[in-house]
Amino acid sequence: MMTVALRAWGRGFICIYPAYLNNKKTIAEGRRIPIDKAVENPTPTEIQDVCAAVGLNVLVEKNKMYPREWNRDAQFRGRVRVQLKQEDGNPCLPQFPSRKSVMLYAAETIPKLKTRTQKMGGSDQSLQQGEGGKKGKGKKKK
Repeated sequence: MMTVALRAWGRGFICIYPAYLNNKKTIAEGRRIPIDKAVENPTPTEIQDVCAAVGLNVLVEKNKMYPREWNRDAQFRGRVRVQLKQEDGNPCLPQFPSRKSVMLYAAETIPKLKTRTQKMGGSDQSLQQGEGGKKGKGKKKK
């Protein structure tokens, strides 16, 4: 059954997990691009949107998980399959000769998405409580 799925996808497809582009991850946790080019918590749909917009053949597999991801929440699920090369081995798009070029393009483009720019406008700042609640530690006056 597994060989059928691989044959249908062919050899020209690559997997991109959101952890590859996440600036919250270390190299050991799965980030594959420089931290200054990485994005904060990218989602599989965002990666799909930017890759499909440039003309790449893309599919999101929502139930797949990155093996190094310890958190099993739905927020961290999903991987993106991108067709990098044609059957004859030539790149589908000349500007993307390697998997790294696709990852760097996605990381560069995701912050420019409308969903990202709108979220930044209404930034939710968590209220921090002051820790000065223990004032009266001295002796009581009579």
